[in-house]
Amino acid sequence: MFLNCGQSPPLLQHTEVPPRVTENFILSGYRFPNYSIWQCLLSALRPTNETGNFWTHFLPVFIFAYYFVEPFGWQGAPPGDHPFFYPLWNYFIGVFCLLMASSMAHLLNSMSLVIREVCFFVDYGTISAYTVGSSIAYYYYIHPRAGILETGAGGHNHSSAASERGPNLPEPWSFHAAPCVSAFFELWYIPSSCVVALICILSCCNTRQRWRTYRYVIRTLVFLLPFLVSSTPIFYRLLTASPYPSGSSSSEASRSLAHYFYRHCFWLLASALFNISKVPERFAPGSFDIWGHSHQWFHCCTFLSILDELHMITGEVRAILQHPSLALPTAGPTLLSTYGVMLLLQATIASIIAWFSWCANGIYGPERDKLAKERQNSHLKCH
Repeated sequence: MFLNCGQSPPLLQHTEVPPRVTENFILSGYRFPNYSIWQCLLSALRPTNETGNFWTHFLPVFIFAYYFVEPFGWQGAPPGDHPFFYPLWNYFIGVFCLLMASSMAHLLNSMSLVIREVCFFVDYGTISAYTVGSSIAYYYYIHPRAGILETGAGGHNHSSAASERGPNLPEPWSFHAAPCVSAFFELWYIPSSCVVALICILSCCNTRQRWRTYRYVIRTLVFLLPFLVSSTPIFYRLLTASPYPSGSSSSEASRSLAHYFYRHCFWLLASALFNISKVPERFAPGSFDIWGHSHQWFHCCTFLSILDELHMITGEVRAILQHPSLALPTAGPTLLSTYGVMLLLQATIASIIAWFSWCANGIYGPERDKLAKERQNSHLKCH
């Protein structure tokens, strides 16, 4: 319908685009859903109502990467490809995919109504995968038994285990947690995180085809469940004595866990309030269409929560590295227990996205084809 013909397509009012594209209290700055991919990319440099949504999650990718690489340069740290860092790399993958998928979803969603749906299905999928990446990092670095002093009990072959794990890394250790805690963390924690992640993407994708009236509330509340499940190692650590020797460098490094976790929770709460309340644009519709609307603040708060989470995790990594007799759960991270879990989860999420995308094509395909035909006619007129 609108072809650039040497210039960018015009931005539109909320009454000039399909109702599916509009957002509550955002009255202008809309792109019509027939942009080419090149026009979408160029729109990152134009003041549309999605420009801020793109940059508030694209720029944080570089900020996160800057802080993420810090642990690899610490004294006593193994090489970056050592199994000790597998959980940290899985966490990085989760965060990187979340930020990139979110920013690209906001940038590319004006290509068509169907692509708009697919973009946000992928966005929800990466959020779900991120929660499992966090859980894997929590399991190995903030597990209730991570950091327990090695006692020599439990029948492990310490010499062979030490040779497999490499110098300056913890050895296997004996059981110190209560039986009920052990049963949950050893058998159910990671599987529970994966199941909850799948529930989240199924629920969020459904809000784009059903449950539209309360979609923001549902999407916000549904991600409270993975937070509660994945954070159980932290709740345990906050309610029990520190596993690290009192006065040790490990104890000092781990002391910041509560501080960063409470800040992490604060930013998550703030992001939820912005997402549900639609403040400030609720009180001044049309005044925050381009800059300063709630979704941009939502993005900023979610990234600040991720940054505090990263500091919390790396603090525990430092605590374990600074004491050679501290331990990781079970036999330590493996390719199967880290990358394998994430790969299986991503494959399952991809199948869910494919299903909902097929459904979206059936719903919005006819309108997409109509817009494409109008676009072709406009192209002929321009030439």
